[in-house]
Amino acid sequence: MEKRSLGQSSLEVSPITFGCNVFGWTADEKTSFALLDAWVDAGFNFLDTADVYSRWHTGNSGGESEAIIGKWLKARGNRDKIVLATKLGIEMGPNKKGLSRAYMQTAVEDSLRRLQTDYIDLYQSHRDDPETPIEETLSAYADLIKAGKVREIGASNFSADRLAESLKVSAAKGLPRYQSLQPQYSLVERAEFEGPLEDLCLAEKIGVIGYYSLASGFLTGKYRSKADMEGRIRGPRVEKYLNDYGFGVIKALDEVAARYEAKPGQIALAWLIARPSVTAPIASATNLEQLAELVEAAEIDLDADSIARIDAASKPR
Repeated sequence: MEKRSLGQSSLEVSPITFGCNVFGWTADEKTSFALLDAWVDAGFNFLDTADVYSRWHTGNSGGESEAIIGKWLKARGNRDKIVLATKLGIEMGPNKKGLSRAYMQTAVEDSLRRLQTDYIDLYQSHRDDPETPIEETLSAYADLIKAGKVREIGASNFSADRLAESLKVSAAKGLPRYQSLQPQYSLVERAEFEGPLEDLCLAEKIGVIGYYSLASGFLTGKYRSKADMEGRIRGPRVEKYLNDYGFGVIKALDEVAARYEAKPGQIALAWLIARPSVTAPIASATNLEQLAELVEAAEIDLDADSIARIDAASKPR
């Protein structure tokens, strides 16, 4: 499989990132191991998680996803074949959040312990921390890189202004720069990323690994009415797309999918992969059938007419 350079970093990644937020939530340990095995067997290498996954689930306290990945890495002995990305900054408990030097030093050790590894390939600021000086955060990252605990750094959920400011501090102070951005980005959520943020990423050669690439499953086409939401964990998240605009996007995906003998979700991912600003969209699977669809999506090369049809239907209103 052809790998892609993540920004200007040393990392070479597969064209789709596996979103490991489902581990310890909608995928138990046994299922997670099977998914990870199949992902690697198919030639993919990029995994994205976070310390906070999946703290929101009843009975969880955070770190469940990292712990499952750590057990898998130890069992398989394949750490060198994986590009492992995780994140910090969202609250893990009382006084356990943000991007201060002190907290970062604690958070990285917790993640390394759960992941059962000596280093993190891509360590990301999960969200901006306006209460901590940018220089302090980047300096702390510099120390982690020097110590061999982190290879590259990325940002998630940053505004264009704050990402630009961070890049300026990196250049002025000789500190590590964010090599990637993780924004929300899909065919039904284009407005937040496209514009100043996308322009900045292209100009500064920042890799983009957008999340909710399938809009919580809406773009797979399995939610075509409110009745389809019933009994599904992510059902409530897609209700906002059940309107003329959302159904118009699905119609365009259906049409293009028919041309390629593919499924709507595969076409939605292929559209993202073809976007010049995007390195590797994040997508999740909770069973092997879903994972097989993700794998096949990476092989779809959309023609200009198909891209134009999808663009027209999904243009932000």
